[in-house]
Amino acid sequence: MSLESVRAFLAEKAPDLQIIELQTSTATVTLAAEAHGVAPGQIAKTLAFRIGEQNLLVVARGDARIDNRKMKEAFGAKGKMLDADTVVALTSHPVGGVCPFGLATDLPVYCDVSLRTFEEVVPAAGSIHSAVRICPTRMAELVNAQWVDVCQALPAETAAEPVAEPVAS
Repeated sequence: MSLESVRAFLAEKAPDLQIIELQTSTATVTLAAEAHGVAPGQIAKTLAFRIGEQNLLVVARGDARIDNRKMKEAFGAKGKMLDADTVVALTSHPVGGVCPFGLATDLPVYCDVSLRTFEEVVPAAGSIHSAVRICPTRMAELVNAQWVDVCQALPAETAAEPVAEPVAS
């Protein structure tokens, strides 16, 4: 079971981290953010790609989108997201529970610099009902991830004053 591989990984490498198991699904960024009481950006989503002959994982903040141009610059070729069956075969984790911990195969892991915005992020933990809370830097260290910049720039988080509508006379 995928949750068990994550549990074993964390027991060996980070025994101080506790897996959070919930009754509700956290399979999407929105559901996970609600369930954990965090902003969607704090959900660390793990995406699986094939680039050339290489399969790899990219962990990014939940509200970020992959930028195809940046992916090509970072990895030298266009990336293609893997289908759900391939993701399960490579990671042992179901889509919605994919994380960089306790993988079935040795995959390179990359963390997008967008994660550094937060002191703590919440990646899944091998199932659609589990997660951990962790500093992004520590997460990257635990899985020997390299830092990359492959997401689109997020809009400024400053709230603009609403524009007044002209009053019809």
